[in-house]
Amino acid sequence: MTRSAKKGPYIDEKLHQKVLKQKDSGERRPIKTWARSCQIHPDFVGHRISVYNGRKFIEVFVSEGMVGHRLGEFAPTRTFRGHGKVTKRTADKT
Repeated sequence: MTRSAKKGPYIDEKLHQKVLKQKDSGERRPIKTWARSCQIHPDFVGHRISVYNGRKFIEVFVSEGMVGHRLGEFAPTRTFRGHGKVTKRTADKT
């Protein structure tokens, strides 16, 4: 279910303030955040944001195509290691 249009998009206020502060100073260090559910605001474009995935911080460079998406979409929490491998035991069953 989407967020109501009346409320507007969820943007973490602390993160937004950090981005605006960094924009004024011209500094370009990545900003650490745990707010995976925060939507990407147009002010974030061109900044590097480190998003926590539960184990480590994944650095994300925000581009224009990412606006409106959530930060958590770009920092996967699960590692895909492939589907079941064919071993001698599974080959004998067939």
